[in-house]
Amino acid sequence: MSSVAARVLKGCGSLLAPASRAVSTSSVFSSSRSLSTITAGGTKKSAAKSKSKPKPKPDSLVKKTPRTTGIFKATPVSPALAQFLGTGETTRTDAVKEIWTYVKSHDLQNPADKREIFCDEKLKQIFEGKDKVGFLEVTKLLSTHFVKTA
Repeated sequence: MSSVAARVLKGCGSLLAPASRAVSTSSVFSSSRSLSTITAGGTKKSAAKSKSKPKPKPDSLVKKTPRTTGIFKATPVSPALAQFLGTGETTRTDAVKEIWTYVKSHDLQNPADKREIFCDEKLKQIFEGKDKVGFLEVTKLLSTHFVKTA
């Protein structure tokens, strides 16, 4: 008989033991390859192998320089967005963060549907005069305010 079959039979024997026979402790090899023990109360305690501590990463990998490409690249913005943000150049992520900060601080979210934003006069200048904007539309409507540079 193979060692795997022997472990399976040993585990089944302790599980199928009559209830009248008190089982103090028996080791059962579980399918996740960690050692488990079943006590007389029927509770299962895991005696997992101790894992080694992760190796500390070198400082060069931990401290990364900020990204300067894609949505993280500082880009000139339209005058309307520059007036709202207070700066003529920003990243797309920072612009979205500023919009959400403004929306939350002025309580402009629809209470019934938090995905919807009610636009006040400042936001209407940015969002093409719309009264309501869905949160998925924000980045789409902001993209027209970022000047394309070649």
